[in-house]
Parts: sequence; C-alpha cells; structure tokens
Amino acid sequence: MSKVNVISPGILTTIQDGGRYGFQALGVPVSGVMDDLSYKLANILVGNDLDEAVLEATYFGPNLKFEDDMVIAITGADMSPKINGKDVENYKSLEVKAGDSLSFGKLKEGVRAYIAFGGSIEVPFVNNSKSTHTKIKMGGFEGRALKAKDVLEIKVNEKAAGGREIPKKYRPKINRFNVIRTVLGPQDDYFTERGIHALFKSGGYQITKEFDRMGIRLKGSKIEHKKGADIISDGTVFGSIQVPANGEPIILMADRQTTGGYTKIATVISSDLPKLAQMQFLDKICFGEVSVEEAEEIAIEYQKNLKKIREEI
Repeated sequence: MSKVNVISPGILTTIQDGGRYGFQALGVPVSGVMDDLSYKLANILVGNDLDEAVLEATYFGPNLKFEDDMVIAITGADMSPKINGKDVENYKSLEVKAGDSLSFGKLKEGVRAYIAFGGSIEVPFVNNSKSTHTKIKMGGFEGRALKAKDVLEIKVNEKAAGGREIPKKYRPKINRFNVIRTVLGPQDDYFTERGIHALFKSGGYQITKEFDRMGIRLKGSKIEHKKGADIISDGTVFGSIQVPANGEPIILMADRQTTGGYTKIATVISSDLPKLAQMQFLDKICFGEVSVEEAEEIAIEYQKNLKKIREEI
C-alpha cells in the first residue's frame, strides 16, 4: 500500500466520488463531486474507473508528499499546481516519485480542482460510496475535510502511466458568465407567467456570497408565486431551483438536503452542473429552457463524449 502525507490541507479538501445514491428516503444526502466532468477526466487520465474516488480541493489546494512512486492527474480549477516547486499543467497524467511534493499557488480560474491517483484511495465505503459529507460527518476520511498530518493510503494501479493528456478541444472552459439550461418543474404551476418570464427573460442572475456545496443563492429579478412558496416537503435533486418566499432562486448542489419545502420552478440539466461548480461570487448566469427530450439527448451526448475521450487517449 502506498502512502501520501498531507502536509497542509488547503481550504477545503475532501474525498469525493460519484455520490451516495439510493438513500435519500432514509435522510442520507447524496453528496459526491461538484464537477462531474473534471472528476471523470481526472480518472480517465490515470486509467481508473470513472467512478473512482478523488480529492476535491476548493479555492486552494493541499500540499501533499508522496512516500512512493505513483501517477496523478489534476483537472478543474487552475490553482497553479507545482511538483517540487516546478509548475505542472492540468489535464495531464504526471509521474511522481517517492519524496516528491505536490503544492498549489495562486488561483487563476475556477473554484474546484480534482486530484486523481492512479489506483484507489483506501477509505471505507459508506452506503456504497467514499464521498464525504462534512456536515453529517459521513464518508471519506473520518467524515471530514483533510487535515495536516493525515496519511492517505493508495492501492496503486501498476498500469497507470504518465504522459497522457486531454486534448485542448475536450477541456472544459471555465467562464465567469454561463447560460445554464433547465427543464421546467416540478412545481412550475405554482408560479405566475410573470414569474416564469423573470427566470428566463429578466437579464440573468448574479451569484451571491452564499454559495457552497449545499447550494447557490442568486440575486436578480424576483420570481412571483401564485399563492405562496411553501409546499409539503418532497425530494430534491442536484440542480433543483428552489424559490423561497423572497422570490430569489437557490440552486441546490451536491450536499443538498434530501427534501425541501419550497417550490421548485425548474431543474438544471446534469450536463450544465459542472459549469456551476466552477462559478463564484459575482459571476453571472442566465437560464435557458429545454424540453425533457432535449435534456435527455444532451445527457446521452455527454456520455458519448466521455467515451470518445477515453478511447482517444
């Protein structure tokens, strides 16, 4: 078993995978990575299964020291990664030797970076997932973000190789403005025509300081309800757009609550969630509307694209 020492943890570095599905009825949040595309590209680079756990770093990455040779890859936000003080690039598989250190510098773009190891991070599966949900202290490394002096154990995949690269045409672009596509519902009938018009035609919304792994609160044109904002609590999904009584929408994210009692006007399509995961305070979004059938076609194309990238590299 190979070891990776955490010299410093960064601002918020957690172990995440695709999420803890199938337990919302028991009150267990899904959690998982915020940026599914960057996550899967990192695993492709190191030759892992697409759902292998990785480190998700927020704003500022960790300082790691490797006790053994292995292959790693970094994707997502550009946090100026360095090996032994020398700049390295995102979206490439990198060979590290015993004694090498990985560190990060200035955040250039995005919010969340993903660090994949060629092999598996050896932490327990909790309800079929290694994902960390810090608020309920479940999964990952003792249910919490990494701390200095933690030691990660990695079961190394000997077939992992350095020198792989995601072609630039496939690398996701990180923008301070995005058009986010949505499907109306499930409670769009609780809103006036003017309210729905405000969501799509008002000139967009700005991300407030209130954004994290649970949700993103937006500022912009108020969305009008027909009667009130409250409903009998029902299930939430990654990308649900809740509208409380103040009319300002909240997009629910990976660590969202399992149920919610606010009306949900629309749902962000899965292929556009990675864009939101890399956005921050003062960034701006506009919502677009697509049909369920269009959303399904986009999702199928998203999976086909991942398969094509994997085959190409």
